[in-house]
Amino acid sequence: MLQTNHQLVLASASPRRRELLDLLALPFTVITSEVEETSVQATTMQSYVKGVALLKARDVAKKAADATIIGADTIVVANDELLHKPRSREEAIAHLLRLSGNKHVVMTAVAIIEPDGKETVFVEETTVVFYELSQELIEAYVDSGDPFDKAGGYGIQTMGTLLVKRIEGDYNNVVGLPLAALFSQLVDLQIVQFAKE
Repeated sequence: MLQTNHQLVLASASPRRRELLDLLALPFTVITSEVEETSVQATTMQSYVKGVALLKARDVAKKAADATIIGADTIVVANDELLHKPRSREEAIAHLLRLSGNKHVVMTAVAIIEPDGKETVFVEETTVVFYELSQELIEAYVDSGDPFDKAGGYGIQTMGTLLVKRIEGDYNNVVGLPLAALFSQLVDLQIVQFAKE
């Protein structure tokens, strides 16, 4: 259904992003970036997440000069505070206590860098509402190990889905790649076309 004459590279180690990009049924390779995300300085959450996505994509663009690079970064924002991937059991519990019974925003920035150096960056936002969580549920979830490699300390595509009351926006964005918005950008940029029979 879709075709491209670009060599697509996903600048992400995330298996979840890889699975989502696979849905376009286009060939792509994965090259991970080695950048330090916390080196990005920004005045707003939007500019921070855009900066990190661009940092990752630019790093990989140096390694694959003839390719079109797709980089992404996902953050969880609760009351204007960034909830990073938890580094300890205590921090994971604190994140989930903060999200319990409240709404928060998941932002994913996607950076596309074409072989001629043209950069396109956009941010997709999804609002997520959590159930009121019992201490017992929070501790059991944290002890499962699931929160530790995930922004905000939960994964909507894993056991963390049990914590989510509802979402407003793109589910795939919460997983880590707003596929419909990315597809729309790739078509607009003429990187991807509809295949003629």
